[in-house]
Amino acid sequence: MTKQPHILLIYTGGTIGMIKDVYTGSLKAFDFDSLLIKIPELHLLDCSIETISFEEPIDSSNMQPKYWADIAIIIGENYLKFDGFVVLHGSDTMSYTASALSFMLENLAKPVILTGSQLPIGDLRTDAKENLITSIQMASLNIEGLPVIREVGLYFEYKLYRGNRTTKLNAEHFEAFESFNYPNLAESGVHLNVNLESLWKPKANKELILRTAMDTNIGVLKLFPGISRPICEAVLTSNLIKGLIIETYGAGNATTEPWFLELIENAIRKGLHVVNVTQCAGGSVNMGQYETSSQLRLLGVISGRDITTEAAIAKLMYLLGENIEQKDFKTIFETSLRGEMS
Repeated sequence: MTKQPHILLIYTGGTIGMIKDVYTGSLKAFDFDSLLIKIPELHLLDCSIETISFEEPIDSSNMQPKYWADIAIIIGENYLKFDGFVVLHGSDTMSYTASALSFMLENLAKPVILTGSQLPIGDLRTDAKENLITSIQMASLNIEGLPVIREVGLYFEYKLYRGNRTTKLNAEHFEAFESFNYPNLAESGVHLNVNLESLWKPKANKELILRTAMDTNIGVLKLFPGISRPICEAVLTSNLIKGLIIETYGAGNATTEPWFLELIENAIRKGLHVVNVTQCAGGSVNMGQYETSSQLRLLGVISGRDITTEAAIAKLMYLLGENIEQKDFKTIFETSLRGEMS
């Protein structure tokens, strides 16, 4: 007989952890120790649930790599005890955290599902209950005792996404997230429909390794028509950053102004890792497709292909934290490590 899945619920903060007082209308922190009492529907799930909370829950706008490490350590310390993990998180930076955890949790072979809500859990029209219940259900899915999902996912409004493929697109709609360049992992309707072909397939029998040494000395430069030379110089000549993500146009195109290309060339020669990511919501960088991107490829700019900016930031911090050698950095970044790029 297959044992009942054991799920750990990790509360970091965010709207989903707030409940509205029905008499005053004010918001107060939700007591997750009484989760099964407040949300009796959870008794219908075929799993057992334990909860753990940050000692001081944070608004997701204050999320930092040190908190990513805290989440990863909680998962690592409880990895053998639990069959799956659900991380409750504010929606604003959830895609960044999902991306970071995917790199921090090397050889992950159990579900880590991030979720949150647009409205507090006690609100009359809240999306929190459905997101919470279904995330736990997704984390509980198993076949003959083995988890179906074995990666970091993000569940929101009836859809489970690969976490490092998501971006938040809407601050008001319940459908707040999208994954433009990768199919949904699962959808919740009358039935839970899992897209088995899209799931990450980790290497068998590998021990979980925590990679929490994230180097935050990076920058993001978004190109726009009229961007000035002094601004680009300030960024590209800075001795304070080790990696730079440039959000370019379309399929990786940028201005061909000589001064801009010269700044890029000099920065790369001095050891700066420059990554090309499209500022389009969907699609991929394809340097060399147009003349306006050919020079970037020749200068040694790293292609982000179809990675999101959120995942590119997390991956850059991760690789810098791992002290990857200069000669190998470009090749490793352009390699899909956790399904973050096609």
